[in-house]
Amino acid sequence: MKKIFLSAILLFSCAALQAQHVVKPGIDVLRERNFDLLQGKRVGLITNPTSVDRFLKSTVDILFEAPGVHLVALYGPEHGVRGDVRAGDHIADSKDAKTGVPVFSLYGATRRPSKEMLKGVDVLVYDIQDNGCRSYTNISTMGAAMEACAEYGIAFMVLDRPNPLGGEKVEGCLTEDGNISFVSQFKIPYIYGLTCGELATMLNEEGMLKGKCKLTVVPMEGWKRSMFFGQTGLQWVPTSPHIPHAESSFFYPVTGILGELYVVSIGVGYTMPFQLVATDSVPADLLADRLNALQLSGVYFRPIYLKPYYSVGKDLDYQGVQIHLTDPRKAVLTDIQFYIMQEMYALNPKLDFFALCQKNRIDMWNKVCGADFIYNNFSKGYRFDSIKAYWHKDDEAFKKRSAKYYLY
Repeated sequence: MKKIFLSAILLFSCAALQAQHVVKPGIDVLRERNFDLLQGKRVGLITNPTSVDRFLKSTVDILFEAPGVHLVALYGPEHGVRGDVRAGDHIADSKDAKTGVPVFSLYGATRRPSKEMLKGVDVLVYDIQDNGCRSYTNISTMGAAMEACAEYGIAFMVLDRPNPLGGEKVEGCLTEDGNISFVSQFKIPYIYGLTCGELATMLNEEGMLKGKCKLTVVPMEGWKRSMFFGQTGLQWVPTSPHIPHAESSFFYPVTGILGELYVVSIGVGYTMPFQLVATDSVPADLLADRLNALQLSGVYFRPIYLKPYYSVGKDLDYQGVQIHLTDPRKAVLTDIQFYIMQEMYALNPKLDFFALCQKNRIDMWNKVCGADFIYNNFSKGYRFDSIKAYWHKDDEAFKKRSAKYYLY
């Protein structure tokens, strides 16, 4: 077991030391081209704190200082341009304190740039680090902005960045009609295995948007589909407050869907967001034993005891399992939470997740899952076998369909 855990530590923590600055994000590539694609252009930038070059300089500052480039507007998605807004909070229009450039909110009442917000913009640039999951709202912001550019005749550019989960994992059924929302904006799998530039191209070419924009993608240099973020040589900037580390991106799909119900703790409110599942009604050691007996590939469950600082279980004595990804390549990430729910319910049938949650959370669960089938069948006894085939029914077909848009 010690050898397995050492392998995981090397994969997640040491790869960056072995591969310093292997990958150049799109902003670095654009700068090395002397910003040729933006020369003489009035530029709008969709950005947040993850928009940095490989030396951690902000794309806002890079484009503001770039000779021949006129940065005229900034657009902030969820969490804001400088990351000073909590998840779900509305963002007001303002001016960037450092550059004085006007800032427009793309999260709240307006999630799609209006004609007035795009006035005077020749090219709208998107540069945000994503986490590779459909429910993360950055890609919804990107798609909405592409639709606006298509409508108003404005060019759209994506400065590409790594998918932290790599480009080979695809998991989860396509979003179905009736569950299209800002957390499942497109008919793609939950883990979709594309960079933001590749996804933008697919959305644009497959008619998945309202209109087709004039799209340019500035590809990275040095990225390979087999790379996890820790192998890129890049520094991780938190994509949101509960994704503090690159490996956090792997745990987000492991427990994030379960977390939408707010019935048990998934570590949000403790020191390990998305890396554990705990409650006060299931014995930690028995839960760990049952989960490990399933012999799921690439994952090990360790008993854990905690007292959450906030959110679910605040100030209560909780116990459950910490999730250790011993081999992230073999682990089927999204399956793990369904198996955890299955075994928790088997140990304590009173832990009926859907009966205990607020009813509006079931609607959110359906939107995040992308299909009513998952709730309608899983809620009847909490057996993952009842939904497993449906959950993965689109995986291989999407891999084949999306391969034509690979840039790497």
